Amino acid sequence: MDREALIDKYNVPVPRYTSYPTVPFWGDDKPDVDKWFQLVKRCFNESNKTKGISIYIHLPYCERLCTYCACTKVITRDHKVEDSYIDALLQEWNIYMEQFDEKPILRELHLGGGTPTFFNPENLKRLINGIKSSADLHPEYEFSFEGHPNNTTREHMQALYEVGFRRVSFGVQDFDPEVQRVINRIQSYETVKEVTEIAREIGYHSVNYDLIYGLPKQEIGSVKDTFDKVSELKPDRIAYYSYAHVPWKSKGQRLFTEEDIPDSSGKRALYELGKTKLAELGYDDVGMDHFSLPHDNLYQAKLEKRLHRNFMGYNTSHTELLIGLGASSISDAKYAYAQNPKEIHLYKAASEKGVLDLVKACYLTDEDLQVKKAILDISCRRELVFSNDLKPYLPETIEKELRVMSDEGILSFDSNKLEVSDLGMTFLRNICKLFDNRLRNAKSGESNMFSKAI
Repeated sequence: MDREALIDKYNVPVPRYTSYPTVPFWGDDKPDVDKWFQLVKRCFNESNKTKGISIYIHLPYCERLCTYCACTKVITRDHKVEDSYIDALLQEWNIYMEQFDEKPILRELHLGGGTPTFFNPENLKRLINGIKSSADLHPEYEFSFEGHPNNTTREHMQALYEVGFRRVSFGVQDFDPEVQRVINRIQSYETVKEVTEIAREIGYHSVNYDLIYGLPKQEIGSVKDTFDKVSELKPDRIAYYSYAHVPWKSKGQRLFTEEDIPDSSGKRALYELGKTKLAELGYDDVGMDHFSLPHDNLYQAKLEKRLHRNFMGYNTSHTELLIGLGASSISDAKYAYAQNPKEIHLYKAASEKGVLDLVKACYLTDEDLQVKKAILDISCRRELVFSNDLKPYLPETIEKELRVMSDEGILSFDSNKLEVSDLGMTFLRNICKLFDNRLRNAKSGESNMFSKAI
């Protein structure tokens, strides 16, 4: 079977595997906060001194609605919201600090959104300094933020550099004016070029661009032109994502129709074009939409088999405790996950009272822990050892299913180990899906809640 036929075969709804179990299978019971804190403390005590911790901070405000976006956000031009939201974030951090018997060692911190650069530079410094004041920095700490090219100023980048940031990710999506008009994300090549050059001038050692394929009005010509422009700027990393059309979740996506979106074959062509262009430009396929140039530490981590994957995507800091701060943020304490309320007023009300208000949680069983490790090994190290701990949880049909993929050249395996081929990098999610017992046991139709693999 040729590559195009394989893509057609495996282009089915599949989780993105930023967690296992994936969020739709967490259940809807109100979480027990005391139980959550017990598991947070257990994870912290086991790993803080050796690996440190990670923090993700969700900054949900945007001045304009990007119609393709399905993230949790609030559209406003009222910047008076900044102070009280940062107060709530610092109060939530203090709630976690009260659980620890020693100073946390901060290994990784990421500002996501929304639009983190909606906030003024001084407020961002106040936030980061407030967190750093009660933590020690790991010798290899890494801070990163997402920046909107239209409102990320030199002052933003300088202020964040001064408090420890060295990585920035710019949401580029597509340079075509018509695509930008439809998704309401109008930003010129000159603007993106300027912020990229400023970041490098200040001293940021890693610049990432987010690019999306499958957007409304997108065509082969527009994507080719986008990559021609990207080739002139050569960001250190590129995330090349599939557009997920979920208008039932994001009302903004109702502003264009299904007819505006490339069909399945058209989207596949855009994907193949992007993959070809990335290879020609020297980017290595790190896995699941992520690409990097060989000098970037993401590539080095891949070579050394120390990549990690969590709700922030691929990273080089294999921490076991990720604390999510802010509305809608998700935390990962190895043995459990928990999510904050998406509504800002509910989040702030709880934080101001000095309590944690969790709306979702998932407590992992022994089986979940083994499958979680298996999926991480496949997605981060391109291999999986069939350990005695994992074997009891392997599906009865797994050998037959792996044999099919082996015959297709996607992977190789024997009784002890699985290895993903270069061809198989395109199908990492499909390989992970074979080990997803929660998805196998799902009710009819539940698998369709996910976006397609390609």
